[in-house]
Amino acid sequence: MALRALTGIKPTGEPHVGNWLGAIRPALELASSYDTFYFIADYHALNSIYDADALRKNTLSIAATYLAFGLDPGRSIFYRQSEIPEVFELAWILACFTPKGLMNRAHSYKDSVAKNVEAGRDPDQNINMGLYSYPVLMAADILIFSANLVPVGADQKQHVEIARDIAERINHNYKTALFVLPEPKIDDHVKTIVGLDGRKMSKSYDNTIPLFLEEKPLLKRINQIVTNSQAPEEPKDPEQSSIFNLHKLLLSGPEEEALRSRYRAGGLGWGHAKKDYFEALNARLQGPRKEYQRLMSDPAALEAILAQGRDKARAKASVFLDTVRSTIGIR
Repeated sequence: MALRALTGIKPTGEPHVGNWLGAIRPALELASSYDTFYFIADYHALNSIYDADALRKNTLSIAATYLAFGLDPGRSIFYRQSEIPEVFELAWILACFTPKGLMNRAHSYKDSVAKNVEAGRDPDQNINMGLYSYPVLMAADILIFSANLVPVGADQKQHVEIARDIAERINHNYKTALFVLPEPKIDDHVKTIVGLDGRKMSKSYDNTIPLFLEEKPLLKRINQIVTNSQAPEEPKDPEQSSIFNLHKLLLSGPEEEALRSRYRAGGLGWGHAKKDYFEALNARLQGPRKEYQRLMSDPAALEAILAQGRDKARAKASVFLDTVRSTIGIR
């Protein structure tokens, strides 16, 4: 049996360049050598999106985005998380084997507590159980399909490790290799994708480059990338430039080195650097932009694709969950 890779993305807003380069592109590349599973993590998004219409729209937008960038639903399994009830039954089973201390150490929970304490608030203010138990549901997402590989950003590596810890605990308890132990896959080349202000590209910082902007708004957005006051003739340190660090993600190795040399040689103004990045990015996005617009204009077709993926996913998940139930004594 071929090795399996699984990835998902939360429908929490407009897809941006960081989503594409950091998650979608590396995940789609795995389809050439793995059995691939892609899911829209709509129940994970419920931690932060409480607008029903926005969640529905975002879900279809993510579906259209994956497809626009080349996901083949005939080759891979593509589904909504919420349409696989077996995931949520497995999440409860996993929760019964998950130490509370493990959840206390989860980065997302610890960061939220730390921010509350720093602001002088109650440590648990605005922290819901969805946020607290997020890693358990993510573990169920992964383990239900016996995923060998999970492409994630560096900030999600711990969640894959938690899934392994839970799986090992259950395997040891029942003295069986019931669960496959997943491995995280982090692309070091795109470990951190910078936004307009030099921080990590994130919707929460409002520093993203939306994927499907038309050309003029896209150029306007790129022109907002923060630069220093160096004159055009001055040599520039490419590693300290947000423009370079974004542009290089679109280039081959030799192309990246050539661009790095241009920065160091001097004579490249920030305006020209932004224009060069715009032209490279726009060339990559023209085709997907057109396809995305076509897909979003036909939501019924998107729903049909997701329904086919749901049926394929449930067929596999239900068989595995029967094995889990039998192993733990639930029949």
